[in-house]
Amino acid sequence: MNKDLTVGKPEKVLWQFCLPLFGSIVFQQLYNIADSLVAGKFIGENALAAVGNSYEITLIFIAFAFGCNMGCSVIVSQLFGAKKYGALKTAVTTACIFSAVLCALLMFAGILGCDPLLRLIRTPEEVFADSRLYLDIYVWGLPFVFFYNIATGIFSALGDSRTPFYFLAVSSTSNIAVDILFVKFFGMGVAGVAWATFLCQGASCFLAVLAVWKRLKKIQSGEKAALFDRELLKKILVIAIPSILQQSFVSVGNILIQSVINGFGASVMAGYSAAVKLNNLVITSFTTIGNGISNFSAQNLGAGRIGRIRECFRAGLKMIWCLCLPFCLIYVFCGRYLLLLFLKQESEAALLTGQQFLWILSPFYFVVSSKLVADGILRGASAMGKFMAATFLDLVLRVILAFVLSDMTNSALGIWCAWPVGWTIAMALSVFFYTKEYKKLAN
Repeated sequence: MNKDLTVGKPEKVLWQFCLPLFGSIVFQQLYNIADSLVAGKFIGENALAAVGNSYEITLIFIAFAFGCNMGCSVIVSQLFGAKKYGALKTAVTTACIFSAVLCALLMFAGILGCDPLLRLIRTPEEVFADSRLYLDIYVWGLPFVFFYNIATGIFSALGDSRTPFYFLAVSSTSNIAVDILFVKFFGMGVAGVAWATFLCQGASCFLAVLAVWKRLKKIQSGEKAALFDRELLKKILVIAIPSILQQSFVSVGNILIQSVINGFGASVMAGYSAAVKLNNLVITSFTTIGNGISNFSAQNLGAGRIGRIRECFRAGLKMIWCLCLPFCLIYVFCGRYLLLLFLKQESEAALLTGQQFLWILSPFYFVVSSKLVADGILRGASAMGKFMAATFLDLVLRVILAFVLSDMTNSALGIWCAWPVGWTIAMALSVFFYTKEYKKLAN
């Protein structure tokens, strides 16, 4: 059901809108968690390292899909808030056409370029073949990744955060079952992990696109909407390109960090692969709440209700900090037990690596979540320059410090310490930019 986010008490509206988004991304993260869990438990430590190593490269592709999601979602939110339904439909089809072309180019690049990338990040020979196999299959599923992201962006723009949750709940749990079936019973190894994800993502994409098409047909625009509009494409690109660049540079930064980690061997790679999945579950969940805040801000900006944006910031902080606390406590005190979902008891070096990662990062979830709330409002207000500046600063600091501190300590422990520094400085900058942007909108 479509929901107008410009009416009602902001805190209540935000909770009702964002909690299903939070649930959706938890289920979406189960795709990658299931891949690593099955690979580590049923194949071995090297398979877990290969899936984790490949995952850093897949994030580049996901960055482009996320950018298209945000570009479409923010513009559709603004048009929905302004009740310009004909332009809204045109924005959707314009975004789909652009995304299809971009996806085709990325598939071509992926087919040709994954092998050199794996060499570039110093992938050990014992995990190289499995990493390459996983990526080969993943690239062919890129259309599912792109159009599923577009569909969920449209639902969020229309104020509906529940429908994507239902799709993901079913497809993610199915992915776990198919993972186990292909790997444990069919003995397909890493290929089974990749094919399970391919099939389940394909099913969820088809259902989501079909539901969006039916939803848009019910919106009465009073006129036949054009299929493509250059001006709307420009507006979409104003949001999409910075989002793509931001996510891409973050992915490239993660790949550079992965190259440092790879130098410490397969055990450290496996421990990091398991721990970073747990970390990404939290960060991606908070990012998705930030996306919901972007939709809330964009709808209210389109409707000219600027005062609700400040209330959104306060409510967003309260909500996201409530979610930070249990994650922080669980990771600090129960991290080892969670890592044992991916690793075997005898993988002591890998377990210690994962524990150290979680101990260092999880107390700073309160810091990075504050940044993501401020970023959400900046995106919703189309203040992409400020948003990118804070994000790039975080990335540059983390990459530089990962190299410097790992060299100084001669251990992976130095790499993990780079995260909190980057998060803290970038958070201060994002909140400062949000304050300036709000003052500008309010005047």
